[in-house]
Amino acid sequence: MAAAAPEGDPAPTDGSLPPAALRGLGDRPFGVYVHVPFCATRCGYCDFNTYTAGELDSSASPQSWLAGLRQELDLAAQVLGTPPAADTVFVGGGTPSLLGADGLSQVLDAVRGVFGLAEGAEVTTESNPESTSPEFFAGIAEAGYTRVSLGMQSAARHVLAILDRTHTPGRAVAAAREARAAGIGHVNLDLIYGTPGERPSDLAASLDAVLEAGVDHVSAYSLIVEDGTALARRVRRGELPMPDDDVLADRYEQVDAALVAAGLHWYEVSNWASDDAARCRHNLGYWLGGDWWGAGPGAHSHIGGIRWWNVKHPARYTELLANGTSPAAARESLTEADQRLERVLLELRLSEGLPVEALTPAAQAEAHSAAGDGLLDPTALTSGRCVLTPRGRLLADAVVRRLT
Repeated sequence: MAAAAPEGDPAPTDGSLPPAALRGLGDRPFGVYVHVPFCATRCGYCDFNTYTAGELDSSASPQSWLAGLRQELDLAAQVLGTPPAADTVFVGGGTPSLLGADGLSQVLDAVRGVFGLAEGAEVTTESNPESTSPEFFAGIAEAGYTRVSLGMQSAARHVLAILDRTHTPGRAVAAAREARAAGIGHVNLDLIYGTPGERPSDLAASLDAVLEAGVDHVSAYSLIVEDGTALARRVRRGELPMPDDDVLADRYEQVDAALVAAGLHWYEVSNWASDDAARCRHNLGYWLGGDWWGAGPGAHSHIGGIRWWNVKHPARYTELLANGTSPAAARESLTEADQRLERVLLELRLSEGLPVEALTPAAQAEAHSAAGDGLLDPTALTSGRCVLTPRGRLLADAVVRRLT
C-alpha cells in the first residue's frame, strides 16, 4: 500500500530486519504490494503518490521504475532469507493499466521469480477503464491475474467532471464486462459518493450501472477533501461546498441498501462481495494484521511488527536501488499498545468484528455501553464479538475511539 509517510526512525541502508520480526514469517498471511506511480492525468481529489509524464520529465519512466522494482524484489529476498510464497499480489497506483498487459505481465513475472505464488494465490491489478480493452484483459488473464479493480467512481457525467475523471460514464461498465469475458475470475468496481452536486438519482444510476455490469465486488468510499489537492483548493475558494456528513450518511445507506438487495453483502465498512470467494484477500491481509512487502515509490511494508515506507519520488527510488541501497525512507517498531490499537481500528470494520477479549477491561465495559447506544450488535457481543450495527458503521471511527 502507498500512503502519506508518517515520521519514523532511520531505516538501515541494507534493509535488514531484526530476527524477532522474521520469526513466524510464512505462518501469517503474506502478500506483495507493487506501487505503480504513473498516471495519465491527475484527478482533482487524489493525494496518492502519483506523477504524470509532465511532472516527471525524463527523471523517471516505466522502464527505469521496472528496473528498480526488480532490484527491490531481489533486496526483499536477501532481507527475508527464504521468502514465503505470496498468498496475494496487488498491483496498485497510480494507473497500473498504463503499463499495458505486457508490462503487468513483467511485473508479475518479477514477483513470481522472487517469491513464487502460493497455490490459489489471488493476483489483483487496479485499472483505469480508459486504458483497458478486451485485448488488455485477455493479456493479463493469460499472465496470471485473477482479479481486477476498476475505478468507476460514478456514472454521472457532471460528477466525473468535478472529480476530474477522464473516462466516459459507460466505459467502466463495458470494461467490467470485458474483464469477465476474458476469464478474470473476480471483478471489482470502485464508487465515490458524496461529490458536490451529486443527487440521490445520480448515485442510484451509478448503482444500477454497477449491478448491470455483473461484478462480484464493489468498493464505495465517501469523498474526502484531502489537503493539497485541486479539489481542496476549489472548496477553499468557495467554488464547491465541503461534503456534508449527514448527506454522506444518507448516501452510504443508499449504497448499502441497493447492494444488499442485489445479493452483495458488506464484509468491511466500505466493501461488499457476493460471497466469501469474492472478498479481496489481499486487503483482508492488511485488516487482519498479516505481513506484506510493499515495493515501489512510497509503498509501505509490514513484517512481524516492523513497518517501513519507501521514498516517494520515482527518480530517487531508482537511484537508491541502483546504488545498492534500500529505498526505505524510515521505519517504526510497533509496540504492543500500537498493535492493539491497530487491531481495534481495522478488525472492528469487518463484518466478523473484533473478539471482545482483544479489548482492555475498560474497553470491554465501553463496548457494552456502545451496544446500548445501538452501535454494536448486542447478540454478537454476548457471543464474544464486537460487531458494528448499521448505525455503528456510519460512526465507525467514533466507536473505535470509544474502544481504545
